[in-house]
Amino acid sequence: MIRVEGLTKRYGDVLALDDVSFTVEAGEIVGFLGPNGAGKSTAMKIITGSLAPTAGAAVVADHDLLDDALAVRRRVGFMPEQVALYPDETVASVLDFVAELKGVPAARRVEHLGRIVESTGLVGVRRKLVGALSHGYRKRLGLAQALIGDPDVLVLDEPTSGLDPHQIVEFRELVRGFGGERSVLLSSHILSEISAVCGRVLILKEGRLVAEESAAGLAGDGDRVILSWDGDWEAVATALRTVAGVDSVTITDAGAEVSIAGNPVEVRPRLVESVLAAGGRLQNIQDRGPSLEDLFLRLTGVEADLQVPADTDSPAAADPPARPEERS
Repeated sequence: MIRVEGLTKRYGDVLALDDVSFTVEAGEIVGFLGPNGAGKSTAMKIITGSLAPTAGAAVVADHDLLDDALAVRRRVGFMPEQVALYPDETVASVLDFVAELKGVPAARRVEHLGRIVESTGLVGVRRKLVGALSHGYRKRLGLAQALIGDPDVLVLDEPTSGLDPHQIVEFRELVRGFGGERSVLLSSHILSEISAVCGRVLILKEGRLVAEESAAGLAGDGDRVILSWDGDWEAVATALRTVAGVDSVTITDAGAEVSIAGNPVEVRPRLVESVLAAGGRLQNIQDRGPSLEDLFLRLTGVEADLQVPADTDSPAAADPPARPEERS
């Protein structure tokens, strides 16, 4: 559904993308992982037709990006990290405006937008002004805009940045639901975010594709979780050792370090349930899985330098699209 070959982008002497090639198959959720400034946003803007490449080619939803950019835009839903929204409009009027821009027929617009509002959890705020929305609801609105027109491809740039843990979990579930239905390319610099949602990961560093890995392989030799609780320590520790997917449990002064051999996303909820079932009162659970630096070391053999500037093409805020002269 997405095929990129030799994608290169220069800004004067700055090489933002350097001969990047990859594919995203139909129905696949693929992660773009890398530190700030790795070139993730640049690649996504090119794929969505928002930015012209210096060299290379891309085919998106069976359309050549250079020859038929308009057709690509019709088949792609794009959620940039900074979603441009009108603060003085309601959620419903913003979505209606976007549907008009995307050519959704008026006869089916109400039903179409109703489904999107329902799936993105915006029902309760449809009549609210955008300026009164929380950051989490603005993110939901950004995703809803991307879904208008039933695109075959979704490109999501740092979709969970700035969200609290509860909102992140909800957003992950939404994205997981797209698997098999749409091709999704999702960027992040957070390792756990990518491994929880994506089936395959593309890793960028300084504009180059340095590695490709399955999500199951991201954890390498395993993941670690630190837990602490009030209650019978021995009883809880014994219960933790019986949880499926747990490799070992080491008691420390601060609590317990649990080494996970299975899928960490599936095992962590079982750990919490086990603590409670053994009569413990959970105080803290903290992920101590491999860091982005660890991943670069393991997959590339080169120590990662994550202190790099942000993407040169990523403005602090995007301007909203021009409005028609008259709107209801």
